[in-house]
Amino acid sequence: MSVLMFAAGLVLLVLGADLLVRGASRLSLSLGISPLVVGLTVVAFGTSAPELAVSVQGAINGQGDIAIGNVVGSNIFNVLFILGLSALITPLVVHRQLVRKEVPIMIGVSLLMWALAVDGALGLFDGLLLTGLLIVYVVALYVQSRRAPAEETGEELPEGGPWLDRTWVQLLLIVAGLALLVLGSRWLVAAAIAFAQKLGISELVVGLTIVAAGTSLPEVATSIMAALKGQRDIAVGNVVGSNIFNILAVLGLTALVAPGDIPVASSALRFDIPIMIAVAVACLPVMFNGYRIERWEGGVFFLFYLAYTAWLVMYAQEHALLDEYRTVMVYGVLPLTALTLFVMTWRGWQLRRERLANAK
Repeated sequence: MSVLMFAAGLVLLVLGADLLVRGASRLSLSLGISPLVVGLTVVAFGTSAPELAVSVQGAINGQGDIAIGNVVGSNIFNVLFILGLSALITPLVVHRQLVRKEVPIMIGVSLLMWALAVDGALGLFDGLLLTGLLIVYVVALYVQSRRAPAEETGEELPEGGPWLDRTWVQLLLIVAGLALLVLGSRWLVAAAIAFAQKLGISELVVGLTIVAAGTSLPEVATSIMAALKGQRDIAVGNVVGSNIFNILAVLGLTALVAPGDIPVASSALRFDIPIMIAVAVACLPVMFNGYRIERWEGGVFFLFYLAYTAWLVMYAQEHALLDEYRTVMVYGVLPLTALTLFVMTWRGWQLRRERLANAK
């Protein structure tokens, strides 16, 4: 029953997010809001709606580990798994605006989340701060869109027939999408708790893996379909925008509606949140190097997600080889990766200087 409830919850979350995005984006456009703002806010928020629904439900039920693990795990999953798999399909193009603005913002809000969680909990003040920054971010996008041509949206809006132009249909889709998200999140959280109890592992690990991967299905579908269609910039923008919204919107609103402070596990502070930050930082040199994510770079991202998941499984089971695995990763793989990223950044910077010199 738990497996069926989990699967049904995922289906309802994906359907609900799709209906919400379609209805809200069309309603926004009919109200005269710029496509850029709709793409970077409504669509990004819509694909993050499953994370919001599950995190809020988890916080209300007192399962704070699921709420935190869902956001942290989804951000790691988005970069390592989704970008990695999308780049393996085809090299991804990266807009310069993402490297100059959105990726630094993603790194900044990731660091901010860590700073707010250092005391072991996220409270009402933290929620107000994150929600306030969300409003500032949306307003900044709106101001920016007023100066940008309408065709430079950087995002793809959901397709639909003429019937979507009717206001009552748009409102109906929004209400139906929200209803499905609420029901789906309840089933998913209940199933996740049952999994944790049955397997004898923590709710944090379940949130970081099963729940995070499940609630990221809208991002998976959007990015992979965009890569297959050749709309490679959308695959990247979708991930970066969703990661920003996961922290500002999902965590911010969850902290506001939770009946008390959301506890943050010490293991998440020591390991999982730093991994999320490291993954966000790694995006900068990878994307800066020619403003592309090559297939081999996507392969490295994908392998790192497998390595991270293997660590979580071994940690949950207290595997006998856990210490050896940690030694190899900390003293071998991670330093080599950091050196590779440094070299890539240096090469990208040198190539940029050469191009500027030749242009003069």
